Amino acid sequence: MALYSAAAAVLAGLERGEGGLKSLVYNSGFPHVRQLYALVSETLRYASVLEKLLDGAALLQAEKKLPPQLAKVLVYDLLFGKGLKCGGRWKALARRHRARLEAELARMKVRHKVSRNEDLLAPEAVSAAASQVPRYVRINTLKTCVDDVIEFFKRQGYAYLGKASSVEEMKALSGKKFMLDLHLPELLVFPSQTHLHDNLLYTSGHIILQDKASCLPAFLLGPVAGSHVIDACAAPGNKTSHLAAILKNKGQIFAFDVDPKRVATMNTLLTRAGVTGCQLVQQDFLTVNPRDRKYSRVTHILLDPSCSGSGMVTRGPGEEAAPSAERLQALAGFQRRVLSHALSFPALQRLVYSTCSLHQEENEDVVQAVLQEWGSAFRLVTAFPSWPCRGLAVFSGAESCLRASPAETFTHGFFVAVLERCREGAAAPSSLPAAAKESPQPGEGTEPGAAPKKRKKKKQRVKE
Repeated sequence: MALYSAAAAVLAGLERGEGGLKSLVYNSGFPHVRQLYALVSETLRYASVLEKLLDGAALLQAEKKLPPQLAKVLVYDLLFGKGLKCGGRWKALARRHRARLEAELARMKVRHKVSRNEDLLAPEAVSAAASQVPRYVRINTLKTCVDDVIEFFKRQGYAYLGKASSVEEMKALSGKKFMLDLHLPELLVFPSQTHLHDNLLYTSGHIILQDKASCLPAFLLGPVAGSHVIDACAAPGNKTSHLAAILKNKGQIFAFDVDPKRVATMNTLLTRAGVTGCQLVQQDFLTVNPRDRKYSRVTHILLDPSCSGSGMVTRGPGEEAAPSAERLQALAGFQRRVLSHALSFPALQRLVYSTCSLHQEENEDVVQAVLQEWGSAFRLVTAFPSWPCRGLAVFSGAESCLRASPAETFTHGFFVAVLERCREGAAAPSSLPAAAKESPQPGEGTEPGAAPKKRKKKKQRVKE
């Protein structure tokens, strides 16, 4: 029942304008934030249908003590989800009204001349962009390897189609089919409606459900094993676990977040993923002293600061409205400060700045301002030359940055810039993570996206 109470509280907070979906979920105190986020997101997606069902079945009139937000999440899971996961009075209540609700749903389908539940959704409720973006699955190489995961899914009845050769090929995925990503060698691609939150590989930490664009920052930072790395704004921890996998758990990661609840959530995720050598720090990164001796060996920083989130295609009707000009300027001011602060760590050699924003103010403008502030100390590195979506040409060299979008890259909207410290007599900027020049890391080669090498040593096997 705790799940439904937490979901109802988030819906109520959204209605009162207390924050956005993501912030309310993370601040809810509910231990399984992904499960909560998924339930609230889907309830919001079906909100108009649920309201008509509740009205047609007169549920709230019959059950005057039932809060409408709780009614929505219960009816969503009863009719559209995977069935109620609670007991007690609320399950008894839902069962008591189930026949009436199912009859009303059937009448709605007849009136709209549809046979599927999803066909009841208003056209605007099914975002064209969101429907394009598939389910991306990052293989956690701390616990397993590509071959073992592919074989596991094949045993579960999925058909493996090999490595994708184009975005169009990935768009054609349907049913129980999957393939290896076009660019990232430890990323699998499934159709968008694939549900894996209950899959054994996910619950055991062998796979991470993470959008492709979100995998780019750690991949392009590319620290060698043994490096000291900072993840400056780390929660919920997917990028941190990706960094640990790239480092092969050899080295040291300092992961910062100011919110204690998010730090607790991150600790749970990293533990499940088998991450070691990571120090979680509940602290505002802007207050960290770059001259502190414990950070004297930090050569790589991943900076993914708070942003407008305008690139997230799953943003539901309860999310914040488009940010005002004043809000964007406030965000950009913070982003400039935190990026400049990150560049002040004395041993820093390489930094990745990323946002899930589409706005120039938070992306190219921030990078340009900070590069001008630092003069010739740092330079932009051309990231992923074959990536089709580049930075906006608002200053010389901005095309070295990359952007992502549902239409062009089949991902969430994203922005990534790679900065390196300049050295006297240095060669032209490389398009690869520094580690690739000596010993290629997973996913690195002459051109990112090369097929992964076979692993001789098998990691943990998961039995069905």
